[in-house]
Amino acid sequence: MFRVPARSRALTRWRTVRRAATVVVVTALVLAVPAAALAAPADPQDGGPYPLPVVIANLQAWLMGILTALATLFLVLAGVYWSTAGGDPAQVDKAKGALRNALIGYGLAVLAPVLLQIVRGIVGG
Repeated sequence: MFRVPARSRALTRWRTVRRAATVVVVTALVLAVPAAALAAPADPQDGGPYPLPVVIANLQAWLMGILTALATLFLVLAGVYWSTAGGDPAQVDKAKGALRNALIGYGLAVLAPVLLQIVRGIVGG
């Protein structure tokens, strides 16, 4: 009976992870670009710089979007790592670490409005 060498299995697993990551990144870029292109900036009244509340609202939207995208990437990576672990404890630990990072990212994305509200209170916006 023919057995596939361990190195070949590891390379196949790595290629699978790399392909999945590439699909996730390309999908995120395709979905993010049209939204950014169609977004209309706020129109300042006097032609000067944007008022502080508008800047903080824009910062909040960007921050939540970036954190959510990164958390989703880590969540997908955790799923790929876990499904390709094959009982390998090191790979399972790697998947758990990616899952923990995803949960932290989602938590920060949820807390972004609260943190920016604190900043707004400090700077008087």
